[in-house]
Amino acid sequence: MRLGLILGEAGNGLRRNVSMVISVILVTFISLTFVGAAILLQMQIGQMKDYWYDRAQVAIYMCTDFDTTGNCTQTEATPAQIEAVKAQLESATLAPYVEKFEFETHEQAFKNFQTQFSDQPIAAFVTPDTLPQSFRVNLFNPNDADVLIESLSGSAGVQEVADQRAYLDQIFAVLNAASATAIGIAVLMLIAAVLLIATTIRLSAFSRRRELGIMRLVGASNRFIQTPFILEGVFASFIGSILAGGAIVAIVQFFVKGVLAQTLQTTTTLVGLSDALIVVPILIVVGALLAAASASVAISRYLKV
Repeated sequence: MRLGLILGEAGNGLRRNVSMVISVILVTFISLTFVGAAILLQMQIGQMKDYWYDRAQVAIYMCTDFDTTGNCTQTEATPAQIEAVKAQLESATLAPYVEKFEFETHEQAFKNFQTQFSDQPIAAFVTPDTLPQSFRVNLFNPNDADVLIESLSGSAGVQEVADQRAYLDQIFAVLNAASATAIGIAVLMLIAAVLLIATTIRLSAFSRRRELGIMRLVGASNRFIQTPFILEGVFASFIGSILAGGAIVAIVQFFVKGVLAQTLQTTTTLVGLSDALIVVPILIVVGALLAAASASVAISRYLKV
């Protein structure tokens, strides 16, 4: 009977403040959707790092007739210089770090360039001899790239020894910035949701202040008085959390696995429904805790007669 009374009081409060409850639902929905998107983006960044960092290569670019950088003096790297670099990669010093390597000729580099940039105007002006020959080295541990850079950068005929993870770091920096922006917007929206929930509860409590006073006078406990109001906030937040969870699942299903996967056509693992289903309970718990905390603080001033 006591539980029924509490639920009845919570229901009455929701009916009296329908417009405010709808506002709480919408603000919670939007804010938690941003939170979920930020979590998914961090998951995606983590998966991409695991995938690409393990496959990142160290590229040893050899000189061409046009190079003046590194050890180049506008002279093509000679076969002897290329063999010398190969011998170093196979030496007892570097072999323990090298999992495998392959040599890319001018023609192979040109073919790869044309495949990658076939729709770009620059493709018409590039010839095989302008693209450097290179060694593509896979390491057992990509963190050992500095060993190759220090050992081979000064070799004759070598233009540059580049760790391709540096390019990945730039991409991940952009993605992390986007994730931080989403988190910042989510925090602002969550603050707005908390304030809106607190305002809704205060209005509800103010409209029933006489009832609350009588309940305190007849000996009702603080918990008994607080619970209906907390349930009001939690209920509105729960609906918003469910909507946010649905939005996250829809984003993964229709955008990530649909549009994004078809557009990128990449071998990189993208976040899936299993990741979205991990995020949904987090959103529900976060929404419920914020609502309960803000409602509890908002009603505390009405617990004294």
